[in-house]
Amino acid sequence: MIGKLNHVAIVVPDLSAATALYRDTLGAAVSAPVDLAAHGVTVVFVTLPNTKIELLHPFGEKSPIAPFLEKNASGGIHHICYEVDDILTARDQLKAQGARVLGDGEPKIGAHNKPVLFLHPKDFCGTLVELEQA
Repeated sequence: MIGKLNHVAIVVPDLSAATALYRDTLGAAVSAPVDLAAHGVTVVFVTLPNTKIELLHPFGEKSPIAPFLEKNASGGIHHICYEVDDILTARDQLKAQGARVLGDGEPKIGAHNKPVLFLHPKDFCGTLVELEQA
């Protein structure tokens, strides 16, 4: 069902410092910061040869990642994202197997302008999983 790893999202307390770390220390290609108000995050996209990293920082007072940063002041891995060919088919198959889809269960348009869903971390070894339609 799942395809390739699309990205790993890391919440960071200092987006500029994290960007410099990936760009200057690790030599990765990084984007300029992008404010995604609808998602409550500012994101820097790090492009690697085999996947992507998303550096996430809260944007706005009601950012959904702010509580994560409050609990993890140094930041950390927030979620992993896998590609699926058909997000509705994947959702229905996972729900039939007992997996919980977060929110209202309907795909939303994600940071890459493609449909996404999130799966409950308690159903996936303590890891928040995002599915993105390829």
